[in-house]
Amino acid sequence: MTEDLSPLGLGIGMMLMVIPLYFLSLYKTKLVRSTMNGTIRMVVQLFLIGLYLRYLFYYDLWYVNLAWGLIMVGVATGTALQRTNMKLEVLLMPITVGFLSTALFVSIYFLALVLNVGRVADLGLTLDTLFSARYFIPIFGILLGNMLGVNVVALNTYYEGIRRERQMFYYLLGNGATLWEATAPFIRGAIRKAFNPCIANMAVMGLVALPGTMIGQILGGSDPGVAIKYQMMIVVITFVASMLSLMITIALAMRRSFDKYGRMLDVFRS
Repeated sequence: MTEDLSPLGLGIGMMLMVIPLYFLSLYKTKLVRSTMNGTIRMVVQLFLIGLYLRYLFYYDLWYVNLAWGLIMVGVATGTALQRTNMKLEVLLMPITVGFLSTALFVSIYFLALVLNVGRVADLGLTLDTLFSARYFIPIFGILLGNMLGVNVVALNTYYEGIRRERQMFYYLLGNGATLWEATAPFIRGAIRKAFNPCIANMAVMGLVALPGTMIGQILGGSDPGVAIKYQMMIVVITFVASMLSLMITIALAMRRSFDKYGRMLDVFRS
């Protein structure tokens, strides 16, 4: 059982924020207010979500859990759209479909085949066991969180690269390249920029840093060997989901981003 944190302990822990706030103020970064607002929002949102999840876990109805997953997809899509510089009509459908299809596929694959929740719950593989709040919500959430960060970086890099190197892009098209062939160098650059940090973290995991999932399980009383296995799978499924969702999003956005001659449409907000 995980040791609970007292209100006093939480307060003492939050006092650490004074250190970064001091330096933000010292160097006049104009980030003090936004940092404080972000911290307050984080605390309030987590407490409210904690209350909601308590009831979600208590009643544990598969269709309610799935509906909550759809809400998570909506929030993740909205956040991605805000953090990219592209128009809503260009990326709304591609990102939504990319996030939803990938998160569902990878989470169901992991829960049904890797974790085998039907055997764990001793009830067989049913909608109730597959979309159980205990398993589905955390896995679905961690997939969306990782997909969000990767997609934002990659999509911004991809579209900005084409806009910046427009002459090279049209040169490739003019020399007989298909749209996919002409965009390949820009997709390559976007993948490199978005996934290099993921690969670097993967390479030093366990040596330089212990991941949050593994620490949480150990603090919760799990055997370190079991925690390591879960962490390995979490790294694999988040990496796979991030790549798959990005490829789906780019593929679906092609028709909305280029005309029939391969010319880039007006996709940027500014």
